[in-house]
Amino acid sequence: MKRIGLAQSDPTRTIASPVGTFSETELFSRIELHQHEIELVIVGWPLSLKGNENTSTEMVTAFVNRFSRRFPAIRVQLLDERYTSTMATHSIREMGSSRKKRQQKGLVDTIAAAILLQNFLDKK
Repeated sequence: MKRIGLAQSDPTRTIASPVGTFSETELFSRIELHQHEIELVIVGWPLSLKGNENTSTEMVTAFVNRFSRRFPAIRVQLLDERYTSTMATHSIREMGSSRKKRQQKGLVDTIAAAILLQNFLDKK
């Protein structure tokens, strides 16, 4: 809950691109500026490896409630985010990034957001 990775799709809803990592306040400010362009927000649903809800899912539920109160016109959809951080770390490694860079949580969160969004787009 310290950082929220953000990604966006292209206008054709084909490709997800990483945008950055933000605090909730920063994210809400950014969305406020572009809310008329946003139809849907995909939020990662952090289930346990066994598929159970946990304290992280409770925090995400609270976040979604705050988001929906602030932006009632924007639909929110939850999507299972299991393994996206692992996939992001592998992607960063494949890009030839140093170990130090791979361990930067903000970068991992940003790439994980893009992976989550791309998974959603690929299913559509």
